[in-house]
Amino acid sequence: MPTYRAFQVTGQRQFELVEREVVDPEPGHVRVRVLACGVCHSDFLGVEGVRPDPGQPMVPGHEIIGVVDAVGPGVNTWNVGERVGLGFLGGHCGECAQCQRGDFVNCLNQPQPGTSEDGGYADIVYARATGLVRVPESMNPIEAAPLLCAGITTFNALRNSGARPGDVVAVLGLGGLGHLGVQYAAKCGFKTVAIARGKDKEPLARQLGAAIYIDSQSQDPAAELQKLGGANVILSTVTVGDAMSAVQGGLAIKGTMIVIGAAESLQLSPIVLLMGNRSVKGWYSGTAIDSQDTLAFSALSGVRPMIETMPSGQGVNSLLSFSKHPVEPPSTYSCNSR
Repeated sequence: MPTYRAFQVTGQRQFELVEREVVDPEPGHVRVRVLACGVCHSDFLGVEGVRPDPGQPMVPGHEIIGVVDAVGPGVNTWNVGERVGLGFLGGHCGECAQCQRGDFVNCLNQPQPGTSEDGGYADIVYARATGLVRVPESMNPIEAAPLLCAGITTFNALRNSGARPGDVVAVLGLGGLGHLGVQYAAKCGFKTVAIARGKDKEPLARQLGAAIYIDSQSQDPAAELQKLGGANVILSTVTVGDAMSAVQGGLAIKGTMIVIGAAESLQLSPIVLLMGNRSVKGWYSGTAIDSQDTLAFSALSGVRPMIETMPSGQGVNSLLSFSKHPVEPPSTYSCNSR
């Protein structure tokens, strides 16, 4: 019986390379041969044991690009040989109360690859057909992979923010999310402001497309945004609540701060919100078609992640330091958004 290689984790950070049996996909599912899998901060959910059953071995990874290897019964939208992607949300069920209302993002029975079901740190991944994404042939799989999480989260939040071309849109942070957010904001025609710590980040911000750079170490970001008339949208990509709190005063009247970075706490000023009808909201990824739109826009506009590439074993051992002992890497690759 043919097998495939996978890096599975049990409990907390207990990695091992195993051989698993290749089986036929279940009804409504597709078997995908993995070409690339990104490394995301959210992988800690699986790696650190923050998942439904930490004792059950799990393969992490949810920024997956691959090729359809087999289709299960009832799957009519995908064919063997097609290049596909799979992101943080593994496909809606189509039957729960949220799905019946067309709210597929908040499906009550949606798997999360790498957390509630096996992900892409393997040669093979099995996925719901509703979670798959078509990948433009022009895109390098290694560059496309991070766009299925960091990419869709920033792009989808911005395109649903209500901002119009020419509006002031500030992106807080220049990390894995932020460096993509700045690119998308600039390509969408917004007056893009990048906010980060230190003057040394300015060249990168300008390179990514920012028209204005604010150094939050030496400047008051809220005051600087108000000099521009206030930000119609602030996209907060950082995971530090104090940094988010420091920029809320920079919102324009009726402006919105969209939080996509998972901070433990956030202090808000009711006065800032009340005086000017300002708001703060969260944004959560998107559906498979949203991911497909993200890839299409990225291919058209030239948005690409800044990445490092390495064999999966090196990615697990060296980059993330998840495993205590070196292991033999399989042939798939990991890519990390900086």
